[in-house]
Amino acid sequence: MEGFIRQILGWREYVRGIYWLRMPEYASSNVLNYSAALPQFYWTGRTKMTCMAECFRNTFEHAYAHHIQRLMITGNFALLSGVDPQQISEWYLAVYADTYEWVELPNTLGMVMHADGGLLASKPYAASGNYIQKMSNYCKHCPYNIKTRTEADSCSFNSLYWYFMIRYEGLFRSNPRMGMIYRQLDKLQDKDEIIAYA
Repeated sequence: MEGFIRQILGWREYVRGIYWLRMPEYASSNVLNYSAALPQFYWTGRTKMTCMAECFRNTFEHAYAHHIQRLMITGNFALLSGVDPQQISEWYLAVYADTYEWVELPNTLGMVMHADGGLLASKPYAASGNYIQKMSNYCKHCPYNIKTRTEADSCSFNSLYWYFMIRYEGLFRSNPRMGMIYRQLDKLQDKDEIIAYA
């Protein structure tokens, strides 16, 4: 139903409706109780993760990034790392030329950080490095291993993704849109290692 409503109304109209209906309380949404500081590399762009470094480079050069770069790379890392939702919201407002609070805030708090508990989007948009590999060519040039989770050179997205699913299992396992993910989690043999590594 959510996807159908979005398509009928149009995404920006849907987002604008959430903003005008729920503000100003919406701005402080933080259902997952995240409090980690935004990593410094969001401002400097200096990281060995090729996908993140390239997204930052493009952002700083053009004050623009496409949907996958915003939601599934820089946003996904913030979600999986437990970054304070207000800090990542401020970053998006600061670095992109096409952002206005009414469109940026619901997209960040609802879509990127799931900070509104599913009001805007019914599931968190979290992904492992496998998704990034499928959607881009960043992984070909990255020093981190996209195929492992807990090795010294593992892609950070992998361990963080599964740790996120383990940590919030009580919240998300019953979500029909996440059933396949939790069936995969049930098959993992290295849950303890993921928890220790993350």
